[in-house]
Amino acid sequence: CESPMAPESTRPRPRPPRRGYRNTCLADRLVRLVVGVMLLGLFGALDAPWKYLTLVGLPLIATAITGFCPFYALFRVGTRKPPE
Repeated sequence: CESPMAPESTRPRPRPPRRGYRNTCLADRLVRLVVGVMLLGLFGALDAPWKYLTLVGLPLIATAITGFCPFYALFRVGTRKPPE
């Protein structure tokens, strides 16, 4: 009597969860980090309202640390090569 289940090798494997997904390459992350730190460095040197524009550096630093850019994900682009 044959089993109704397919052999182990022919069953598709479930995909692992996408934890830690990154869509930015190392060069992109380094540029974001440097520009973000430079912008935040200007915070104390500028007068209002210009000093608050330097807070744009915070999301740049956050995306550099995590490697994930929500705008890249929204438009389905990225600078990182897909894993093989």
